[in-house]
Amino acid sequence: MAMDSSSKLSVMWNALLVVLLASWVCSVTASVSYDRKAITINGQRRILISGSIHYPRSSPEMWPDLIQKAKEGGLDVIQTYVFWNGHEPAPGKYYFEGNYDLIKFIKLVKQAGLYVHLRIGPYVCAEWNFGGFPVWLKYIPGINFRTNNGPFKAQMQRFTEKIVNMMKAERLFESQGGPIILSQIENEYGPIEYELGAPGKAYSYWAAKMAVGLGTGVPWVMCKEDDAPDPIINTCNGFYCDYFSPNKAYKPKMWTEAWTGWYTEFGGPVPYRPAEDLAFSVARFIQKGGSFINYYMYHGGTNFGRTAGGPFIATSYDYDAPLDEYGLLRQPKWGHLKDLHRAIKLCEPALVSGDPTVMRLGNYEEAHVFKYKSGGCAAFLANYNPRSYAKVAFGNKHYNLPPWSVSILPDCKNTVYNTARVGAQISRKKMVLVPMHGAFSWQAYNEATASDVDSSFTMVGLLEQINTTRDASDYLWYTTDIKIDPSEGFLKNGKSPVLTVLSAGHALHVFVNGQLSGSAYGSLEFPKLTFNQGVHLRAGINKVSLLSIAVGLPNVGPHFETWNAGILGPVTLNGLNEGRRDLSWQKWSYKIGLKGEALNLHSLSGSSSVEWAQGSFVARRQPLTWYKTTFNAPAGNSPLALDMGSMGKGQIWINGQSIGRHWPAYKASGNCDDCNYAGTYDEKKCRTNCGEASQRWYHVPRSWLNPTGNLLVVFEEWGGDPNAISLVRRETDSVCADIYEWQPTLMNYQMQASGKVNKPLRPKVHLGCDAGQKISAVKFASFGTPEGVCGSYREGSCHAHHSYDAFNRLCVGQNFCSVTVAPEMFGGDPCPSVMKKLSVEVICS
Repeated sequence: MAMDSSSKLSVMWNALLVVLLASWVCSVTASVSYDRKAITINGQRRILISGSIHYPRSSPEMWPDLIQKAKEGGLDVIQTYVFWNGHEPAPGKYYFEGNYDLIKFIKLVKQAGLYVHLRIGPYVCAEWNFGGFPVWLKYIPGINFRTNNGPFKAQMQRFTEKIVNMMKAERLFESQGGPIILSQIENEYGPIEYELGAPGKAYSYWAAKMAVGLGTGVPWVMCKEDDAPDPIINTCNGFYCDYFSPNKAYKPKMWTEAWTGWYTEFGGPVPYRPAEDLAFSVARFIQKGGSFINYYMYHGGTNFGRTAGGPFIATSYDYDAPLDEYGLLRQPKWGHLKDLHRAIKLCEPALVSGDPTVMRLGNYEEAHVFKYKSGGCAAFLANYNPRSYAKVAFGNKHYNLPPWSVSILPDCKNTVYNTARVGAQISRKKMVLVPMHGAFSWQAYNEATASDVDSSFTMVGLLEQINTTRDASDYLWYTTDIKIDPSEGFLKNGKSPVLTVLSAGHALHVFVNGQLSGSAYGSLEFPKLTFNQGVHLRAGINKVSLLSIAVGLPNVGPHFETWNAGILGPVTLNGLNEGRRDLSWQKWSYKIGLKGEALNLHSLSGSSSVEWAQGSFVARRQPLTWYKTTFNAPAGNSPLALDMGSMGKGQIWINGQSIGRHWPAYKASGNCDDCNYAGTYDEKKCRTNCGEASQRWYHVPRSWLNPTGNLLVVFEEWGGDPNAISLVRRETDSVCADIYEWQPTLMNYQMQASGKVNKPLRPKVHLGCDAGQKISAVKFASFGTPEGVCGSYREGSCHAHHSYDAFNRLCVGQNFCSVTVAPEMFGGDPCPSVMKKLSVEVICS
């Protein structure tokens, strides 16, 4: 539309005023914005390295140490979900204490000088019970989760506003001078939206508008959501995200979940992801213009209590993260990533300035070159071939690139880091028996099978489990009577009739006349199960009690809130004179939970309310048994765990707090073949523990213990031997290093870049044991062409015969040592024309 010059002038003045006001406001408080290159904090574009640490998966006493180790590992940001079902266990009843003290957690991150990415969700997935939704949400009339549904949107908005207002009240957003620089609404909604169509699209648009309307002053993101509405940034989750581009040219390229490993499920092997491949994936993302990367998980932690989802997600949520479940450094992953972050930060000025120029260097090789105004330059040289080395020419030099790797050159000349060359030490952990005055001295209490006397209610037909228990307990009893006529043929010919029970999951124990007749259970992939076995019945009335067990509620999938559990039938008896009898529509009695749960046997007060048996009775492998003992806290501060290898399935409590579900009797099936770092990774590629328990050890946070008289209670469903349960501590057994003779290192790069030296320098091997440990022996050392991996090295065809000498001289008796990787340290060059490396393993004690 046309304007006269005076009104043009007034519009310009108004615009200028707005700009001035905005700059004045910004100078008082910090500001976060973004452009196509990066997140900008206080006017500065930043390459941000982030890591997920979920506050409820550790104890508040562990938080400062975890955050400090993340900072030392080169992180700028801590990312966490907000766990709705932990914070609002009943409608309007809020809980923000203990390991749910979100404010305390964020303030600790701020104290450490790091930023926060707060993923409010409030759907979180996260292998967490019900995906973070409180179970009561399911029973609001007319509700339909995560779609364009009034009742759901009202609840979601109410909780999101609650969290945002709490953060604002504590001045925790960066716009108020706090640490929170980013927030997330919803979570991985793309696939669901695709499935739902129009209502999904309308819901995601509503969620974005609602979030932005909360006025946090920091950008919002949506992950795995290609059509996130503006101004929301859509981000990538996955093992690799270099292919990803945001949906608008002016949004930065962000990776909210770089998966450091994968979760463990009961019945599955334990996945791990090689450090070389993880580093390769990050370097690939950064070289393609990525500017924010978050490790999911940086510390995985523990699914305490009944917080594990799935179903069938294990109690350990270790995730092969750089910090292990117990909060210890996982080496070499932690150290290798730390070195990567330092290399990336050296390139930061170039990375945030402009776009890379891409140069082909060969069939599988390319360079990404970033130049910036003041004449600086950084380059990433990549070899995508998973099988062979590449020698490439770049600038006026030649570079050797190992298979499946990226070399980082912060000055376009000198290599400071290669993703496949690990300079960090490798640490092998062990679980050491904690010496006790005698072993645990157990007492036992038998949980009777449900009988009519204590049933809660009786009705005709079979009920769905979650709608009946509302997740108040894992357990639901289904009990009925079977009348057997004395004239039944099987009573004479001894052919037991077969009971068939079809269940929607997740596990089932069948008791006939109070005796355990058998068990059946599903898996994460197939939660449904069928029990099909001969049962011992007698003439007259037989009582059949079916104990149905849920192992965590589902956390992912379209409308997972509608998925069933429990015995939905049919339940039939075959092999009677009449043929087959259908029991599904008989009268069934129901009881929610166990008698021991109702009596609070896991608590100090509850455990003293019943008579416990002692002595020889305890040794019998009894199903449905509660065990208790007391013990004193061991000295020292090594992390602790319970070795539950002798037990079947159940739950564990210490001083009334739940450690979680134990299920060592569920052995891992699958293949655990040798795993090479090179080549595309997925969650089935690298795994351990096949044929063993998916989880044998259960983390005991030290802060849960009193100096003396700690109450340990175990409920065992199947029958196990409690006398073989032991308390163990986690410590380093041995440390190794694998260093190639001309491997790049940051120290050597800095010497060369500063002009102090003009020839290539030899790398060093650094070895260190835990605090309070010393290097007691050299188990293996070979400079030449050694083979094998840490724990099982062997000499190759070329070996320097004095390889052990330097380590015996410089390391034994020390907590920490370093040795230069040069032929003269090992008595000369054993094979001059060959590329050599040093492999060494020392024992810590």
